[in-house]
Amino acid sequence: MTYCNFYIDGAWVEPLEPGAPHPIVNPATEGVVGQVAMGGTADADRAVMAARRAFDAYSQTTLEQRKQMLEKLYTVFERRYVEMAQAISTEMGAPWDLAHDSQAECGTGHIRATLDAAKDFPFEVKSGKGNLLCEPVGVCVLITPWNWPMNQIMAKLAPALLTGCTVVLKPSEFAALSAKLMAEIMHEAGYPAGVFNMVYGDGPVVGAALSAHPEVDMVSFTGSTGAGIAVAKAAADTVKRVVQELGGKSPNIIFADSDVEEAVARGVKRCFGNTGQSCNAPTRMLIERSVYDKAVAAAVKAGADVKVIQPTEKGNGVGPLAMKRQFDTVQRYIGIGMQCGARLVLGGLGRPEGFDKGYFVRPTIFADVSNDMPIAQQEIFGPVLCLIAFDNEEDAIRIANDTPYGLAGYLSTNDMAKAKRVAKRIRAGNISVNASGNEYCNPFGGYKQSGNGREWGRFGIHDFIEYKIINGL
Repeated sequence: MTYCNFYIDGAWVEPLEPGAPHPIVNPATEGVVGQVAMGGTADADRAVMAARRAFDAYSQTTLEQRKQMLEKLYTVFERRYVEMAQAISTEMGAPWDLAHDSQAECGTGHIRATLDAAKDFPFEVKSGKGNLLCEPVGVCVLITPWNWPMNQIMAKLAPALLTGCTVVLKPSEFAALSAKLMAEIMHEAGYPAGVFNMVYGDGPVVGAALSAHPEVDMVSFTGSTGAGIAVAKAAADTVKRVVQELGGKSPNIIFADSDVEEAVARGVKRCFGNTGQSCNAPTRMLIERSVYDKAVAAAVKAGADVKVIQPTEKGNGVGPLAMKRQFDTVQRYIGIGMQCGARLVLGGLGRPEGFDKGYFVRPTIFADVSNDMPIAQQEIFGPVLCLIAFDNEEDAIRIANDTPYGLAGYLSTNDMAKAKRVAKRIRAGNISVNASGNEYCNPFGGYKQSGNGREWGRFGIHDFIEYKIINGL
């Protein structure tokens, strides 16, 4: 049984306003493996004021000093890398290969990308007759989700630390083990007291208190669009900066001139990866009508080959959903899909054969989906794929953009001129052509209700700086 309490001002502390502890549930066994201390507004204030006290000194350290500290953080993280993979696998059910090779790797990947970006980032340059400085924005609140816990923590934390900001991390209580380990790594790396603080609590209480706090200069939030709206409203009265990475319902356009079977199989794998719990998952597969029947058959074949496995198993496969709440949500949406006229061609309600406990679901594919159906418009956050036919290039673009979201887009074609035309017209922040993937040096973020701002590499650094022009020097 692991107990997760708060890390504030360089020490582990108990909440001032303890609420009912949150159980840490292993989603594969439904067994309780620990507890999370849940705080209140006084705990949020204590964490913020510790960060505020630390800001003056830490913001005046040199860039070289902060780079050296990030290098130390990298070294400590590497040494505890396997522990991090184990924590993530336990708390949210990621199978071992995914937890080790992808989930935990985001920690070292983002530190290294931030350090690489710092090599030539213009922190101080001449501008006309003045000096243009990039200074830390101040005390930053980082609110992170459970689905890619280390990716979202380190994509924010590394650039914040590099620029000279001090932080308060509010991780998801459903990903408490990895966050606790991250605080231990920060402590071991030797960061001064108050530079990094961590407090657990729910969004409506602790999240709202942190977002509204007058001593907070910036909030970086990753989560659902609904929660992002609440954060922005709470922050509005103090006119603080808010950066958001929110939901998605990403289109994957399969043109007839592509290798259809390969493109479809790739799309199914990407949709079902991390058990569908990725904001940029290609959950709407748009298929040119002339190859639609062929593509449906290929999708069913590829989906049937996806194995559901225990988090402790190695190899390719999908694990359970991270929590009962998500299990119930996915079951509800599968039921909606079956009722609204879509054709169920794979999966369906209930657990997969051979699983009588845990939040395991059947990878599910619906064919003959129209884009106005709830399963095509709303983020399900599970392994549920919608197949939608389109008639021509213009029709594909129209359907792709017919969503409140704009995080990612995918397309497959052998016509590179067409690929360029279509990619430029999809209203999304990240476009993948023919199996290409994003790199840590490139921006991550979306259009419309998928958020604002960009993370990763040099683009993430921009989120945490203020520009100051000093004329006459």
